[in-house]
Amino acid sequence: MPAASQTPTRRRAHEQDAPVPAPRLRARPRRPTALWPYLLIAPTLAGTAYLLLYPLIRSVVISFQHFRTGELIRGGAALVGLDNYREVLGSPEFWAVVRRTLVWTAVNVVLIMVISTAVALMITRLRRRMRLAVMSGLVLTWATPVLAATTIFQWLFQSRLGVVNWLLVTLGFESFRDYTWFADGTSTFVILVALVVWQSVPFAALTLYAGLTTIPAELYEAARIDGATGRQVFADVTFPILRPLFGLIASLEVIWVFKCFAQIWAISRGGPGGATTTLPVYAFQVAQSLHKYDLGSAISTLTVLILVAVLITHLRRMLKHEGEQL
Repeated sequence: MPAASQTPTRRRAHEQDAPVPAPRLRARPRRPTALWPYLLIAPTLAGTAYLLLYPLIRSVVISFQHFRTGELIRGGAALVGLDNYREVLGSPEFWAVVRRTLVWTAVNVVLIMVISTAVALMITRLRRRMRLAVMSGLVLTWATPVLAATTIFQWLFQSRLGVVNWLLVTLGFESFRDYTWFADGTSTFVILVALVVWQSVPFAALTLYAGLTTIPAELYEAARIDGATGRQVFADVTFPILRPLFGLIASLEVIWVFKCFAQIWAISRGGPGGATTTLPVYAFQVAQSLHKYDLGSAISTLTVLILVAVLITHLRRMLKHEGEQL
């Protein structure tokens, strides 16, 4: 039927059946108040970026320059390309320090993770008052300043007035009378490991304990009903659930132990005989003692690269295990 012959009633019905276009929503203009949170944190972000990025960039730039005492005073450092890196990488002493740093990191991290796991599991089995006392002790240990804790360990292992020598002699070990612990490289290394582990265990133990509290008790009850031993419960229930947390804590401990400097420098300055010289200490020795700031910067840059490589390897293994579990 032609459109002209349609009756008004049919035309109105056809118009009512036609789809009505949706109204267009106008974009609301951004309120000025929405920018206030970013403006408030901008000074903090800018200051943090300056304090973190500027020293790193400056160190990398110096590592490509000839920067000694003369350049420090009068300026005008000349670019030398990769000469500093060639000199550092060609030094047998550098590779000896790298091996020592990796051993230092591995020993500390393994001890920290094992002891922290044992402490966290122990806390879950304690009653309320004892749990509160142990956790308070861990917090106080964690809050102790680094240099204060280092001074305490120096006093404990002092040759004549130290508590350790007095206790060993009291127990009948006369060979430890006036024994000089810090004159031997191995004993100094062991003391530093004990100090770093003592300072690092509280954080890892408390973090793991917090993770243990999130595991449903029904899983442990089901495992015990099936006759699982404590070791099997940990291997099949606790560790798989907390694997990401274990990986995170291990990564943080690798960073903290790898770049450890204050304890080593305060106790031994890398000695005796270089037995406790790690990469951060070695970079400081070269830059400050020998006034070779360019080589020190190159060593610092290589230290960061080695640390990044270690962390990437660790994270890849952790993600690989996660993928196998899925």
